[in-house]
Amino acid sequence: MTELPLLVVDGLVKRFGGLLATDHVDLSVARGEIHALIGPNGAGKTTLVAQLGGQLASDAGRIVFAGHDITHMPTHRRARRGLVRSFQITRLFASASVLENAALAVQAATGSSLGAWRPVRRERALFESARALLADVGLAERGDLAIGALSHGQRRALEVAMTLAGQPALVMLDEPMAGMGHEESARMERLVASLRGRCTVLLIEHDVDAVFRLADRVSVLVEGRIVATGKPDAVRADARVIAAYLGDSAETASA
Repeated sequence: MTELPLLVVDGLVKRFGGLLATDHVDLSVARGEIHALIGPNGAGKTTLVAQLGGQLASDAGRIVFAGHDITHMPTHRRARRGLVRSFQITRLFASASVLENAALAVQAATGSSLGAWRPVRRERALFESARALLADVGLAERGDLAIGALSHGQRRALEVAMTLAGQPALVMLDEPMAGMGHEESARMERLVASLRGRCTVLLIEHDVDAVFRLADRVSVLVEGRIVATGKPDAVRADARVIAAYLGDSAETASA
């Protein structure tokens, strides 16, 4: 028996006045895969991710996650069901250490109230979980540092760790490599790859080379519509994708 997709998007629409930002989008994400969503600037990627995460209400269509219709479900209930977005928790507390930021994410994910710092600090299990998260993303030695002491790439890694605090079924990573140099991008790429088998990933990323190395499948969004979905090599060679998005660089890469 074929396993049902973890996420199914059926005819999703979002309008802003006369602008059709997402135009009857159909998308399915299989359980356990890294599924990349790419497209040119203005294609509607951010709008679509906000609809999936619950930050934007849809004007038409359905979102089904783990067999449940979540189309009209608020963001916090989607998160409790295991659908989270990195953008939701990108706010880092500068007055707290790296470890304390991770602990707050664990605390929020487990439903504990956010109390004063000192009582939280005494919760050994909570901080053990936070340390494990930091180890998972390569920040085990950075726990006692202030947020300001982290590089841009390390901050993004911390954001990924915080996203994973609730052991989600599906994580939407919104441009995790944005603004990074080569070395930091390579580290983030390894981090995203390490999530395979731990959770399902919907990766929104402008670094097309990294996308084609990482993704099990790729969907291309152009002018609010999905124009192609498939294995990376098939998408790279798709004439519609070359014409609409990848252009001469894709022709050169496939030569």
